[in-house]
Amino acid sequence: MADYLITGCSGGGKSTLIAELADRGFRTVAEPGRRLIARGIAPWDDLHGFLSAAADMARADLESHRSTSEPVFYDRGLLDALAGLERLGAGRVADILGKARPYERLVFVVPPWPGIYVTDIARRHTFDEAVEEYRHIVTLLPALGYRPFELPRVSAGRRAACVLEALEI
Repeated sequence: MADYLITGCSGGGKSTLIAELADRGFRTVAEPGRRLIARGIAPWDDLHGFLSAAADMARADLESHRSTSEPVFYDRGLLDALAGLERLGAGRVADILGKARPYERLVFVVPPWPGIYVTDIARRHTFDEAVEEYRHIVTLLPALGYRPFELPRVSAGRRAACVLEALEI
């Protein structure tokens, strides 16, 4: 099993990259937050509840792919939800995870990219808020023993090639 997290700045192209990897035949998992919003569970109604539900969904995603032998790419996931809860003062990610590390140590990170950032029905926060969220996750990853691999600001096709080259796939 090889679970790879793609995280980083909101609006930075993670979902587009995930779609590109899916188009290339790889297993992918959509962002928990967007799936929750589609179900009517929104961060602007109850941020703590939303992040807790996102963490639960991310745990279920990991469990559902536990017996998969091929790589699985996750659009955000458990670390993102727990990082959000940590920012709210709901406990440190390191304490919640203990020694467990749910993803492979190499984590792909998309940086802030003002040129493609847009708000939409599911993304109502500002670019500055997205950058703050990004700063928290990129500081958290090495503290948890992960190796962030920042992806360049290039097309989804080129980003996918960078991911696959880094993994020697």
